[in-house]
Amino acid sequence: MYISQILKPSPLLIVYICFIINLFNMKYFIVVLISFLSFSQLSAQTLKDLLKQKKDSLEKIAKEKASAVITSTTAPALTNEEVIKGLKEALSIGTNNSAGIASKVDGFYKNPKIFIPWPEEAVEMKTKLTKLGMTKKIIEFETSLNRAAEEAALKAAPVFIDAITNMSLKDGFAILKGVDTAATNYLRKTTYQPLKQKFLPVVKEAVSKVKVTSYWQPLATAYNKLPGVKKQNPNLDEYVTNKAINGLMLLIADEEIKIRKDPMARVTDLLKKVFAK
Repeated sequence: MYISQILKPSPLLIVYICFIINLFNMKYFIVVLISFLSFSQLSAQTLKDLLKQKKDSLEKIAKEKASAVITSTTAPALTNEEVIKGLKEALSIGTNNSAGIASKVDGFYKNPKIFIPWPEEAVEMKTKLTKLGMTKKIIEFETSLNRAAEEAALKAAPVFIDAITNMSLKDGFAILKGVDTAATNYLRKTTYQPLKQKFLPVVKEAVSKVKVTSYWQPLATAYNKLPGVKKQNPNLDEYVTNKAINGLMLLIADEEIKIRKDPMARVTDLLKKVFAK
Protein backbone atom coordinates (compact mmCIF):
# COMPACT_ATOMS: atom_id res chain seq x y z
CA MET A 1 0.00 0.00 0.00
CA TYR A 2 1.42 3.39 -0.98
CA ILE A 3 1.77 6.31 1.48
CA SER A 4 -0.65 8.42 -0.59
CA GLN A 5 -3.26 5.77 -0.07
CA ILE A 6 -2.55 5.61 3.64
CA LEU A 7 -2.90 9.41 3.88
CA LYS A 8 -6.03 9.70 1.73
CA PRO A 9 -7.91 12.81 3.03
CA SER A 10 -11.03 12.27 5.07
CA PRO A 11 -13.23 14.65 7.11
CA LEU A 12 -11.99 13.15 10.34
CA LEU A 13 -8.36 13.67 9.32
CA ILE A 14 -9.03 17.32 8.38
CA VAL A 15 -10.67 18.00 11.73
CA TYR A 16 -7.70 16.36 13.44
CA ILE A 17 -5.22 18.55 11.58
CA CYS A 18 -7.18 21.70 12.36
CA PHE A 19 -7.22 20.71 16.01
CA ILE A 20 -3.48 20.28 16.00
CA ILE A 21 -2.98 23.68 14.34
CA ASN A 22 -5.14 25.38 16.95
CA LEU A 23 -3.53 23.52 19.82
CA PHE A 24 0.07 23.96 18.82
CA ASN A 25 2.00 26.38 16.73
CA MET A 26 3.10 25.58 13.20
CA LYS A 27 6.50 24.42 14.37
CA TYR A 28 5.07 21.64 16.48
CA PHE A 29 2.66 20.70 13.72
CA ILE A 30 5.53 20.17 11.30
CA VAL A 31 7.35 17.99 13.85
CA VAL A 32 4.23 15.87 14.36
CA LEU A 33 3.64 15.60 10.61
CA ILE A 34 7.22 14.53 9.94
CA SER A 35 7.02 11.98 12.75
CA PHE A 36 3.80 10.61 11.31
CA LEU A 37 5.25 10.34 7.84
CA SER A 38 8.42 8.68 9.18
CA PHE A 39 6.33 6.21 11.12
CA SER A 40 4.29 5.43 8.00
CA GLN A 41 7.43 4.90 5.93
CA LEU A 42 8.92 2.75 8.68
CA SER A 43 5.74 0.68 8.85
CA ALA A 44 5.76 0.19 5.10
CA GLN A 45 9.39 -0.89 5.16
CA THR A 46 8.75 -3.23 8.09
CA LEU A 47 5.84 -4.78 6.25
CA LYS A 48 8.03 -5.23 3.17
CA ASP A 49 10.74 -6.89 5.27
CA LEU A 50 8.21 -9.22 6.89
CA LEU A 51 6.84 -10.25 3.51
CA LYS A 52 10.36 -10.95 2.23
CA GLN A 53 11.16 -13.02 5.33
CA LYS A 54 7.95 -15.00 4.85
CA LYS A 55 8.78 -15.61 1.18
CA ASP A 56 12.30 -16.76 2.05
CA SER A 57 10.90 -19.04 4.73
CA LEU A 58 8.42 -20.64 2.31
CA GLU A 59 11.14 -21.16 -0.31
CA LYS A 60 13.36 -22.82 2.30
CA ILE A 61 10.55 -25.17 3.35
CA ALA A 62 9.83 -26.05 -0.29
CA LYS A 63 13.50 -26.85 -0.93
CA GLU A 64 13.67 -29.02 2.19
CA LYS A 65 10.58 -30.97 1.10
CA ALA A 66 11.97 -31.45 -2.40
CA SER A 67 15.25 -32.66 -0.95
CA ALA A 68 13.37 -35.09 1.29
CA VAL A 69 11.50 -36.51 -1.72
CA ILE A 70 14.72 -36.99 -3.68
CA THR A 71 16.37 -38.65 -0.70
CA SER A 72 13.42 -40.97 -0.17
CA THR A 73 13.48 -42.12 -3.82
CA THR A 74 17.23 -42.80 -3.85
CA ALA A 75 17.98 -46.52 -4.08
CA PRO A 76 18.71 -47.94 -0.62
CA ALA A 77 22.11 -49.30 0.25
CA LEU A 78 22.88 -52.75 -1.15
CA THR A 79 24.42 -55.68 0.64
CA ASN A 80 26.91 -57.98 -1.07
CA GLU A 81 24.39 -60.82 -0.72
CA GLU A 82 21.73 -58.80 -2.58
CA VAL A 83 24.20 -57.97 -5.35
CA ILE A 84 25.13 -61.65 -5.77
CA LYS A 85 21.48 -62.65 -5.93
CA GLY A 86 20.81 -59.87 -8.42
CA LEU A 87 23.69 -60.93 -10.67
CA LYS A 88 22.58 -64.56 -10.64
CA GLU A 89 19.00 -63.50 -11.36
CA ALA A 90 20.21 -61.41 -14.30
CA LEU A 91 22.14 -64.39 -15.70
CA SER A 92 19.18 -66.71 -15.20
CA ILE A 93 16.82 -64.36 -17.02
CA GLY A 94 19.47 -63.84 -19.70
CA THR A 95 19.79 -67.60 -20.09
CA ASN A 96 16.06 -68.12 -20.53
CA ASN A 97 15.88 -65.35 -23.12
CA SER A 98 18.98 -66.58 -24.94
CA ALA A 99 17.81 -70.18 -25.04
CA GLY A 100 14.50 -68.97 -26.47
CA ILE A 101 16.30 -67.06 -29.22
CA ALA A 102 18.81 -69.80 -30.07
CA SER A 103 16.32 -72.68 -30.06
CA LYS A 104 14.21 -71.22 -32.86
CA VAL A 105 14.70 -72.47 -36.41
CA ASP A 106 17.77 -70.68 -37.78
CA GLY A 107 18.52 -69.38 -34.28
CA PHE A 108 22.13 -70.45 -34.83
CA TYR A 109 22.19 -70.94 -38.57
CA LYS A 110 21.17 -67.41 -39.56
CA ASN A 111 22.84 -65.55 -36.73
CA PRO A 112 26.38 -64.65 -37.88
CA LYS A 113 27.40 -64.06 -34.28
CA ILE A 114 26.85 -67.68 -33.22
CA PHE A 115 26.74 -69.58 -36.54
CA ILE A 116 28.61 -72.91 -36.31
CA PRO A 117 30.96 -73.28 -39.27
CA TRP A 118 32.82 -76.23 -40.70
CA PRO A 119 35.19 -77.69 -38.07
CA GLU A 120 38.46 -75.73 -38.00
CA GLU A 121 40.60 -78.86 -37.86
CA ALA A 122 39.12 -80.04 -41.17
CA VAL A 123 39.40 -76.82 -43.18
CA GLU A 124 41.75 -78.46 -45.69
CA MET A 125 39.19 -81.19 -46.16
CA LYS A 126 36.49 -78.61 -46.94
CA THR A 127 38.73 -76.92 -49.50
CA LYS A 128 39.44 -80.14 -51.38
CA LEU A 129 35.82 -81.27 -51.31
CA THR A 130 34.69 -77.89 -52.64
CA LYS A 131 37.03 -78.37 -55.59
CA LEU A 132 35.42 -81.77 -56.14
CA GLY A 133 32.05 -80.05 -56.53
CA MET A 134 30.58 -81.11 -53.18
CA THR A 135 29.49 -77.63 -52.07
CA LYS A 136 25.87 -78.68 -51.62
CA LYS A 137 26.85 -81.54 -49.31
CA ILE A 138 29.11 -79.20 -47.36
CA ILE A 139 26.25 -76.73 -46.84
CA GLU A 140 23.93 -79.54 -45.74
CA PHE A 141 26.48 -80.68 -43.19
CA GLU A 142 27.02 -77.17 -41.79
CA THR A 143 23.26 -76.74 -41.59
CA SER A 144 22.99 -79.96 -39.59
CA LEU A 145 25.59 -78.69 -37.08
CA ASN A 146 23.52 -75.59 -36.45
CA ARG A 147 20.27 -77.54 -36.29
CA ALA A 148 21.84 -79.70 -33.60
CA ALA A 149 22.79 -76.61 -31.59
CA GLU A 150 19.29 -75.19 -31.98
CA GLU A 151 17.81 -78.49 -30.80
CA ALA A 152 20.16 -78.59 -27.82
CA ALA A 153 19.25 -75.00 -26.93
CA LEU A 154 15.69 -76.19 -26.26
CA LYS A 155 16.99 -77.96 -23.16
CA ALA A 156 19.86 -75.61 -22.37
CA ALA A 157 18.22 -73.29 -19.84
CA PRO A 158 17.92 -75.72 -16.89
CA VAL A 159 21.53 -76.86 -17.35
CA PHE A 160 22.85 -73.30 -17.49
CA ILE A 161 20.69 -72.07 -14.61
CA ASP A 162 21.93 -74.94 -12.45
CA ALA A 163 25.49 -73.81 -13.14
CA ILE A 164 24.52 -70.21 -12.33
CA THR A 165 22.82 -71.19 -9.08
CA ASN A 166 25.86 -73.15 -7.90
CA MET A 167 28.32 -70.51 -9.07
CA SER A 168 30.62 -69.45 -6.24
CA LEU A 169 30.65 -65.68 -6.21
CA LYS A 170 32.25 -63.86 -3.28
CA ASP A 171 32.61 -60.22 -4.29
CA GLY A 172 29.41 -59.24 -6.06
CA PHE A 173 30.29 -55.56 -6.09
CA ALA A 174 33.46 -56.19 -8.12
CA ILE A 175 31.41 -57.82 -10.88
CA LEU A 176 28.56 -55.30 -10.60
CA LYS A 177 31.01 -52.44 -11.13
CA GLY A 178 32.97 -54.30 -13.80
CA VAL A 179 32.54 -54.31 -17.58
CA ASP A 180 29.06 -54.69 -19.09
CA THR A 181 29.54 -58.47 -19.51
CA ALA A 182 31.41 -59.08 -16.24
CA ALA A 183 28.85 -61.54 -14.83
CA THR A 184 28.76 -63.62 -18.03
CA ASN A 185 32.56 -63.60 -18.20
CA TYR A 186 32.70 -64.87 -14.63
CA LEU A 187 30.15 -67.57 -15.44
CA ARG A 188 32.22 -68.72 -18.40
CA LYS A 189 35.44 -68.71 -16.40
CA THR A 190 34.17 -70.58 -13.35
CA THR A 191 31.57 -73.01 -14.72
CA TYR A 192 32.59 -73.88 -18.28
CA GLN A 193 33.93 -77.40 -17.64
CA PRO A 194 31.14 -78.64 -15.33
CA LEU A 195 28.63 -76.96 -17.63
CA LYS A 196 30.12 -78.77 -20.62
CA GLN A 197 29.91 -82.14 -18.88
CA LYS A 198 26.21 -81.64 -18.15
CA PHE A 199 25.42 -80.19 -21.57
CA LEU A 200 27.26 -82.81 -23.63
CA PRO A 201 24.50 -85.47 -23.29
CA VAL A 202 21.93 -82.91 -24.43
CA VAL A 203 24.03 -82.15 -27.51
CA LYS A 204 24.62 -85.83 -28.28
CA GLU A 205 20.88 -86.38 -28.29
CA ALA A 206 20.39 -83.38 -30.57
CA VAL A 207 23.17 -84.48 -32.95
CA SER A 208 21.54 -87.87 -33.23
CA LYS A 209 18.07 -86.40 -33.72
CA VAL A 210 19.03 -84.16 -36.66
CA LYS A 211 21.32 -86.87 -38.11
CA VAL A 212 24.53 -84.83 -38.26
CA THR A 213 26.60 -87.97 -38.83
CA SER A 214 24.59 -88.92 -41.89
CA TYR A 215 25.59 -85.61 -43.49
CA TRP A 216 29.21 -86.00 -42.44
CA GLN A 217 29.74 -89.57 -43.55
CA PRO A 218 29.56 -89.04 -47.38
CA LEU A 219 31.98 -86.14 -47.07
CA ALA A 220 34.47 -88.06 -44.96
CA THR A 221 34.26 -91.11 -47.27
CA ALA A 222 34.90 -89.03 -50.37
CA TYR A 223 37.80 -87.19 -48.77
CA ASN A 224 39.48 -90.27 -47.34
CA LYS A 225 39.62 -91.79 -50.82
CA LEU A 226 41.88 -88.95 -52.01
CA PRO A 227 45.54 -89.92 -52.26
CA GLY A 228 47.95 -88.62 -49.63
CA VAL A 229 45.37 -87.04 -47.32
CA LYS A 230 45.16 -87.48 -43.59
CA LYS A 231 41.88 -89.07 -42.64
CA GLN A 232 39.54 -86.71 -40.81
CA ASN A 233 37.16 -87.80 -38.11
CA PRO A 234 36.46 -84.90 -35.76
CA ASN A 235 34.46 -85.48 -32.61
CA LEU A 236 31.26 -83.82 -33.74
CA ASP A 237 29.56 -84.11 -30.35
CA GLU A 238 32.45 -82.30 -28.71
CA TYR A 239 32.59 -79.72 -31.46
CA VAL A 240 28.88 -78.86 -31.38
CA THR A 241 28.89 -78.79 -27.58
CA ASN A 242 31.70 -76.23 -27.42
CA LYS A 243 30.20 -74.11 -30.16
CA ALA A 244 26.72 -74.25 -28.65
CA ILE A 245 27.96 -73.22 -25.19
CA ASN A 246 30.01 -70.37 -26.63
CA GLY A 247 27.08 -69.20 -28.73
CA LEU A 248 24.71 -69.21 -25.78
CA MET A 249 27.28 -67.38 -23.65
CA LEU A 250 27.46 -64.63 -26.27
CA LEU A 251 23.69 -64.27 -26.23
CA ILE A 252 23.63 -64.24 -22.42
CA ALA A 253 26.26 -61.49 -22.49
CA ASP A 254 23.98 -59.46 -24.78
CA GLU A 255 21.13 -59.92 -22.30
CA GLU A 256 23.36 -58.82 -19.42
CA ILE A 257 24.20 -55.62 -21.30
CA LYS A 258 20.50 -54.93 -21.79
CA ILE A 259 19.77 -55.35 -18.09
CA ARG A 260 22.66 -53.08 -17.15
CA LYS A 261 21.77 -50.33 -19.60
CA ASP A 262 18.02 -50.51 -20.15
CA PRO A 263 15.72 -50.05 -17.11
CA MET A 264 12.89 -51.71 -19.06
CA ALA A 265 14.92 -54.95 -19.14
CA ARG A 266 14.99 -55.07 -15.33
CA VAL A 267 11.84 -57.13 -14.94
CA THR A 268 12.05 -57.90 -11.21
CA ASP A 269 12.28 -55.73 -8.10
CA LEU A 270 15.69 -57.19 -7.27
CA LEU A 271 17.10 -56.32 -10.70
CA LYS A 272 15.72 -52.79 -10.39
CA LYS A 273 17.34 -52.39 -6.98
CA VAL A 274 20.71 -53.86 -7.90
CA PHE A 275 21.22 -52.34 -11.33
CA ALA A 276 19.76 -48.94 -10.46
CA LYS A 277 23.22 -48.23 -9.04
